[in-house]
Amino acid sequence: MGNPNTGKSTIFNHLTGIRQRVANYPGITTEAKHGTMSLPGGSAELLDLPGAYSLTASSPDERVVIDVLLGHEGFVRPDLLVCILDASNLQRNLFLASQLAEFEIPMILVLNHWDVAKKQGLRISREKLEEHLGVPVLATVGAKGEGIAELRAAIAETLESPRKMTRISWRDGVNEAAAAVVSGGSECGVELTRPEAMRLLFDFNSALKERFPAERRKELEAILDRARETVHAAGLNPAAAEAVLHYGHLERILEESVEGEVSVAAGQASESIDRLLLHRVWGSLIFLGIMWLVFQSVYAWAGPLMDGIDSLTGIVQDAVSPLLSGLPIFQSLVVDGIIAGVGGVVIFVPQIVILFLFIALLEGSGYMARAAFLMDKMFGWCGLNGKSFVPLLSSYACAIPGVMAARSLEDGKARITTIMLAPFMSCSARLPVYLLMIGAFIEPQYGAFVAGGVLFAMHFVGLAVSVPIAWFVNRVVTRTPSLPFILEMPRYQVPVLRNLLLKMWEGGREFIVRAGTIILAFSVIIWALLYFPRSASVEQAATETFMQEVIAAGGIAEQELATRLADEESELATELRNRVEGAYVEQSYLGRFGKAVQPVFDPAGFDWKVTVGVISSFPAREVIIATLGITYKLGGDVDEESDSLRDRMKAETWTSGARAGQPVFTIPVVVAIMVFFALCSQCGATVAVIARQLNWGWAILSFGGMTLLAWVAAVVVYQLGTFLSSISSP
Repeated sequence: MGNPNTGKSTIFNHLTGIRQRVANYPGITTEAKHGTMSLPGGSAELLDLPGAYSLTASSPDERVVIDVLLGHEGFVRPDLLVCILDASNLQRNLFLASQLAEFEIPMILVLNHWDVAKKQGLRISREKLEEHLGVPVLATVGAKGEGIAELRAAIAETLESPRKMTRISWRDGVNEAAAAVVSGGSECGVELTRPEAMRLLFDFNSALKERFPAERRKELEAILDRARETVHAAGLNPAAAEAVLHYGHLERILEESVEGEVSVAAGQASESIDRLLLHRVWGSLIFLGIMWLVFQSVYAWAGPLMDGIDSLTGIVQDAVSPLLSGLPIFQSLVVDGIIAGVGGVVIFVPQIVILFLFIALLEGSGYMARAAFLMDKMFGWCGLNGKSFVPLLSSYACAIPGVMAARSLEDGKARITTIMLAPFMSCSARLPVYLLMIGAFIEPQYGAFVAGGVLFAMHFVGLAVSVPIAWFVNRVVTRTPSLPFILEMPRYQVPVLRNLLLKMWEGGREFIVRAGTIILAFSVIIWALLYFPRSASVEQAATETFMQEVIAAGGIAEQELATRLADEESELATELRNRVEGAYVEQSYLGRFGKAVQPVFDPAGFDWKVTVGVISSFPAREVIIATLGITYKLGGDVDEESDSLRDRMKAETWTSGARAGQPVFTIPVVVAIMVFFALCSQCGATVAVIARQLNWGWAILSFGGMTLLAWVAAVVVYQLGTFLSSISSP
């Protein structure tokens, strides 16, 4: 553990390599990194705790630190603390270590950035520090891997022969107050350790109060007030006593252990760069340029890789399909369900890996903190902070990496809000829907300029709707007060290649392990709903109807038609297969369900075929293109640029009701469909990742809330558009 920006994660990566796993901490949205560390004669489990400046538990991350140190909430109390310190800022970093000493857990102090401290003119005596503090003190340069072998050996040695850090000598008034809190805790039914009593005494908003029964908390507050009066009587301000005594103790130690002063020139280079990068105008322009590069990379550079994965999926399907031709149901399950589902998982990996590469670059270089500073004012008014910008921007390529990137936000409420807003960003999966509708209906009627404007506008529908919702929730529902956004500007440095590779590996592996199984399950479920029931009478009826239409239209004799249909490569045979497949979809469980719920979507102007497409696309938005191809009896191989699909949609008319004979796809219907897709959470992978990052309650709320909002918006757009069309027409 250690302060933020001390290189803690870099050292953790050196010690564990790829033998890491990520899991949620009990009860909160913050994630824990575990790793297996090789030691002489065995191995140890290493836990990377969130960075913290002190043990004042004002955030979920800091509360986790307390819970781990005390062995609460299902944690096992650690055998050893490896405390990472920034050697160039020892006094501030040692404050946390001095607090940790109260827990009497064996400890090792690691002075990282040792090379930086030397360049700044500091001469640190590790021997004197060890003498005063009573624990091993090691020097490392995490970015270069220097000192890691010595640290590994020291960990093994200290586990065998534990050494605890020397605690500060508290004044009698503080000791008396702490004893009173321990005694008072027993009176309230909770047995407290001395470290817990110290946290309650000095941390006025300590989460440890939640351990006490609600009816005894007023009594606890009275006990704490009396204990703080004891501290005050000893000549100390209870609100500042802990910091004053710790820093006084550390100042005396550092006077004997550290020589030299930090060179003024050491920080001038960073300050010069910051004058440009934090400038209100130039800094914002540079930031937008960098974000455009990130967005373009995730959105476009991953394209060839994703196309390659898609092509490979098709090749595997074509290779496997003939092998299972004798088992049609099993063939369809494997080819259309399992292989297609696996392809649907793997196809997202390039975007995720590229995104995490850029996140690692921005964090490792020290620029991420500057970007957060620039964006804080833009997002602060709706309850977010500057760090929310990168996850939201990346969600324009894909909400999945955006949701995963939001875990880097320290503030729990901002993290939840950012994750819930990420699916509103218009991801690349929505683009095929926009292109199909705009290309088929908007551009032919209004021209390319208007079509381009509509496409641009659709990418901001989700943002325009979601940000006011975030403001309403934070200001009206939860009434969350605006909190100051405080962060430390880390020094600029060259990112560590090992960290970049591990970040990419971790992001890709985590997505496949966490979301992949759920996406595959959704794919198989949708396959089954579209495939069953598979009655032979459906094929027979569709074939007879098709043959009658062809004979009546072309004057072809029945025998000649049968000969042509026997040739599987002929156009008539292909058209018949598409007709039969469309009939099967219409009579499938999903087709029947689409017809049953069509009245719900009727106010938005959707017929049953569009409704089936909408329902089938809930696991993945882009599925609607293939579903429309099947329901319009064109086959599932069509895409958003298929002229045949566009022509068929233009010719589609209502077959019953008051609108019988009228076109299904009017401009109000087309816009309503696009708005629905812009606002609806039609992505099983995103729902799964939200559930993993938060919980299923938040995931269901996101899915249900966005679906309802999308339906309402589509209805309003269609009804208003239809009304305006009626009054404007002659």
